[in-house]
Amino acid sequence: MTTIFTIVFSTVIVSIAAILASISGSSGIFAPPEIAGSRDVFPSAKVINVTGASGPESVAFDPAGEGPYVGVSDGRVLKWRGESLGWTDFAYTSTNREMCVRPFAPELEHVCGRPLGLRFDKKTGDLYIADAYFGLLVVGPAGGLAKPLVTEAEGQPFRFTNDLDIDEEEDVIYFTDTSSRFQRRQFLAAVMNLDDTGRLIKYERSSKKVTVVLRGLAFANGVALSKDRSFVLVAETTTCKILRLWLSGANAGTQDVFAQLPGFPDNVRRNSNGEFWVAIHSKKGLFAKLSLTQAWFRDLVLRLPISGPRLHSLFTGGRPHATAMKLSESGEVLEVLEDKEGKRLRFISEVEEKDGKLWIGSVLMPFLGVYDL
Repeated sequence: MTTIFTIVFSTVIVSIAAILASISGSSGIFAPPEIAGSRDVFPSAKVINVTGASGPESVAFDPAGEGPYVGVSDGRVLKWRGESLGWTDFAYTSTNREMCVRPFAPELEHVCGRPLGLRFDKKTGDLYIADAYFGLLVVGPAGGLAKPLVTEAEGQPFRFTNDLDIDEEEDVIYFTDTSSRFQRRQFLAAVMNLDDTGRLIKYERSSKKVTVVLRGLAFANGVALSKDRSFVLVAETTTCKILRLWLSGANAGTQDVFAQLPGFPDNVRRNSNGEFWVAIHSKKGLFAKLSLTQAWFRDLVLRLPISGPRLHSLFTGGRPHATAMKLSESGEVLEVLEDKEGKRLRFISEVEEKDGKLWIGSVLMPFLGVYDL
């Protein structure tokens, strides 16, 4: 009887917490926390709608400076050709295109593909793609069907390929496999279950050798090499950390925490100065903290009869918002830019700096943001 009472009482508490989170508004205890020194400037950003598609997670420009190119949720890679021409199809990661006609259909991602991280080889013009379901792929400068390069490491198939960066000098690619248990459409379950089966993987293009260089990562996500290629960064989303793996020098082969963040990092992108832009999917509020640190709270939340979108709303503080952080080469916070109320940008996944502008992707929204620095 005591056990039943405890479960019922705890369920009521969690349910009340969920209700409070949903009605707390901008000043409630469950709302996304404030970040000291941040500037609420993203409401002035321009929005480029991705017509007939959604979720432009990653942003890339080809060696000629054309683009941007984005991967969207129906498995295509699109190219922006300016206001007059708009978006055109450039590439895709699956041959099964007959059913891939809806802008957002998570249940078909394993059929249509889900391009996430995008990187161009500046020498060849080839586009490398981390597809959540089909692994690491490449497509030539003319586009079309991407060719699979790697689909497993150490005999373990990739389940959630996420992001990548290219070391053109060493002819290697670093990329992440977020989880060996959960697929992309289960991303929130991976976080809520504290899954730590993510990996950072090295692919040597000439020999095609595949090596796991980091394992045991809690939602391995964005990847970025330093300007001098002495280290590579990987976002560990669940722990709100950016980890650094030293590739050369006295610390080669060791890892440390590059930055501890106030929210859940997605992709990391280096600018021409060697600094790093980190896209924060959402800030870490009280509901998220309780879910990730209190086992009883987390277990009961996972048992509640609520939808995935509803749980996501609670986890992100009940209010869509956008946060981007610029870090120095040593991990110091240089700048924080936000759309605190989600007036223009929401749930951003990547920030690419080019020619005095920030090009801002989102894994969920049907548009790309552009902000003039």
